[in-house]
Amino acid sequence: MTIKVAVAGATGYAGGEALRLLLGHPEVEIGALTAGASAGTLLISHHPHLAPLADRTVVETTAENLAGHDVVFLALPHGTSAAIAAQLGPGVLVVDAGADHRLIDPDQWVKYYGSEHAGTWPYGMPELPGQREVLATTKRIAVPGCYPTSVTLALLPALISGLVTGADVVAVAASGASGAGKSLKANLLGAELMGSVSAYGVGGVHRHVPEMLQNFTKLGAKAPTISFTPMLVPMSRGILATVTAPLAAPTTVEQARAAYLQAYAGEPFVTVLPEGIWPQTKSVAGSNAVQVQVTIDEAAGRLIAVAAIDNLTKGTAGGAIQSMNLALGLPETLGLTSTGVAP
Repeated sequence: MTIKVAVAGATGYAGGEALRLLLGHPEVEIGALTAGASAGTLLISHHPHLAPLADRTVVETTAENLAGHDVVFLALPHGTSAAIAAQLGPGVLVVDAGADHRLIDPDQWVKYYGSEHAGTWPYGMPELPGQREVLATTKRIAVPGCYPTSVTLALLPALISGLVTGADVVAVAASGASGAGKSLKANLLGAELMGSVSAYGVGGVHRHVPEMLQNFTKLGAKAPTISFTPMLVPMSRGILATVTAPLAAPTTVEQARAAYLQAYAGEPFVTVLPEGIWPQTKSVAGSNAVQVQVTIDEAAGRLIAVAAIDNLTKGTAGGAIQSMNLALGLPETLGLTSTGVAP
């Protein structure tokens, strides 16, 4: 079985990560590589690490150039995926790594993104209860955002077991600069970024907030709330999310750990670390792995969960390929690794 895959937005970070992983997928043949302003250039000028694709020319992102493929990855800015996807046939598996099809509520889309809602596709987070069955029968996949991936997987066991209700969740997540994409921005210049940590999107305005709340609701929360603060830290990739929530009832650390171990038993990419060992981004770099740790702050009456992911892999391209595998009836882990690169 050979699967022909096209990648739109191939010159960006998400597109490049998708190509890196697809090069190691035993069932995949890489087809068209497309972009906007970069069309006509060699891919190697954007991704020198992708040596096997050194002679490939990037072409314009059009429905015509994406036609004839079994799978199309859309690694495009929000608001641009829907128009291309609408021109691709129903038999093509379209995997949207952008935000266009993640949200269910059109009003939330308009509030946070400011454009017309394009509709909702099945959500590419296999770890959500029942989601593997949904992904196995779809030709359209909305890849989760990187922050919602880390925050949701940090809190999932606590929500489904009733340890917390989803109200008054506080999340602080530190991300590497690749999460902002390749756009030229002053705060991403080396002189500004090196040796500094800064907060942004403070006060509930970050676009991933409604996606997190949507996931909490799927996990059983009745009226979830979250105060989310993202931080930019001087590293290229990775997210470390610290998530806290008030306990629904008195809970011991042992009970919390038991709930997490039970929820993630058998999950191929999620590891609940031994007690006393905390997640770190370097341990998951370049992998589809998720490291999770949980404890209880007895004095505050809150559960504390920490999760580490690679924002470009599990947070974007790896989660996309994991979901693609399920949609194609392939082993979920094909072409992916849970082994990070350290130091």
